[in-house]
Amino acid sequence: MDKIAGLKEILALDPKNSFARYGVAMELASRGETAAALGEFDTLLADDPDYTAGYFMAAQTLATAGRTAEAIERLRAGIGCAARRDNRHALSEMQVMLEELER
Repeated sequence: MDKIAGLKEILALDPKNSFARYGVAMELASRGETAAALGEFDTLLADDPDYTAGYFMAAQTLATAGRTAEAIERLRAGIGCAARRDNRHALSEMQVMLEELER
């Protein structure tokens, strides 16, 4: 069974399982399935707006697809989330990426 199928089995039992949803999004992104990956990231963040890594990886996916303005928006939302959660590591990573994209 591939990774996505296994994670979707978990999601069938628990559609709001953030870890499984994030895993599906990451696997789709790694396969180059950008639209599907972004849909999963959107669902993840709608269900769990404090899942900080979702913002960062969605922004990376958007940036890779050349969708810089959207990546910047996602990073700004993620920076707010990281600040609320006092996640300094994620905050720092997203700030660096934001500065690079805004150049």
